[in-house]
Amino acid sequence: MKLVVGLGNPGKKYEETRHNIGFRVVDRIASEFSFPPYRNSWQALAAEKEVDSEKVLLLKPVTFMNLSGEALTWCLDSLEQEPELSDILVVTDDVALPLGRIRIRAGGSCGGHNGLASIEHSLASADYPRLRVGVGPSGEENAVQVDGEELVD
Repeated sequence: MKLVVGLGNPGKKYEETRHNIGFRVVDRIASEFSFPPYRNSWQALAAEKEVDSEKVLLLKPVTFMNLSGEALTWCLDSLEQEPELSDILVVTDDVALPLGRIRIRAGGSCGGHNGLASIEHSLASADYPRLRVGVGPSGEENAVQVDGEELVD
């Protein structure tokens, strides 16, 4: 099983913010691979599908960014077989990366990101893959466009 966790904040207030890029990436995966609609499970929105003979679970925690690990814990505790750490990909924003730049690593520190710190606490490890999407520092000159829609600070 593969698990993709997009970090963000729930609700209309945060829906179009740069910091919800993790949610947007997971939504794009769901769309591209025709996942079924999300269901509300484990303090998260979840969608599951088999892709290339591999079960893939998409997860968007609704616990707010700083408590993302709580939703992940609920999810992992309820699965019949917990995925290996190397099969969990966490997608998040990164204000330290230039706009549009991505960085993927097999492990590492949270780098001061509260959502990643919560995930690390939940997994009791920093040895899980993470995809950081650069959103640049705050400011209008760094507006992010996803599928033609502008994401704001």
